[in-house]
Amino acid sequence: MTQRGRIWLVVAGVVALLGIGALGLNERAQEALGLSFLRRDETWEAIQQRGAWRVGLDPSFPPFEMLDAAGTPIGYDVDLAHALAASWGVRAEIVAIGFDSLPDALKAGKIDSIISAYPYDERLTQDFHFSTPYFDAGLRIAVRNDSTINELTDLAGARVGVEWGGLGDMVGRRLVREGLQITVKPFETPSELIAALLETDAVDAILIDNVLLRQAQASDLPLRAVGAPLESVPYAIVTPRRADELQRRLEISLQQLKADGRLDELEHRWFAKNVTENVAP
Repeated sequence: MTQRGRIWLVVAGVVALLGIGALGLNERAQEALGLSFLRRDETWEAIQQRGAWRVGLDPSFPPFEMLDAAGTPIGYDVDLAHALAASWGVRAEIVAIGFDSLPDALKAGKIDSIISAYPYDERLTQDFHFSTPYFDAGLRIAVRNDSTINELTDLAGARVGVEWGGLGDMVGRRLVREGLQITVKPFETPSELIAALLETDAVDAILIDNVLLRQAQASDLPLRAVGAPLESVPYAIVTPRRADELQRRLEISLQQLKADGRLDELEHRWFAKNVTENVAP
């Protein structure tokens, strides 16, 4: 007898002793008792029947998702969707939807999943499941290549640039409250922030998200990240809460893509220099 079969017998015995039917339990109770595998995954069944996995994204956030000159969605997330779908023997059907409307579209069954540089949001976990993160857009300390700053503690006495009102601004002020002797200098835009570091020498370091950092480095700007990320902003794939089999398949395939280096290849490709040259205006 397989391990799964033995688990089933034990679970069936417990259910019989309690005098309840597994199908009568609500979702929370099924998950708490480890019974979620008993319910049908209608999302996965539909994907198999149509031979297509409907993936929603907002093509307005290069290099993760954007439209090329012909109006076709391209980007990191698009390639990721195609790679995952191919591992299941189906095709990825990309559905362009405004970012704020993505959860509603998923809840209404118009799409099967969201892959749109979507950060983990605990408020949505009542209705949706978030996969293992595939990219972390978290906040980093960036300095000029010739800087002597190599870690957080080296910032003592430094001028630190942040984008006004952004995550870096919040974290910079928090560091001051925690006793780090820095001068936080806000700038209106990411371009002004990077220029303050590399052109005008107005700051010694900047706090910048990993997406902007990678794009700047791809443009051969002489800056580097130092120390550990100050904040994590994980991008994950969002699926319906009840889509247990789809979630299981996603985790297996994501681990395979990570193990064989294809996730790294996607990152290198889409953060390469001039990657957005043919993007629609």
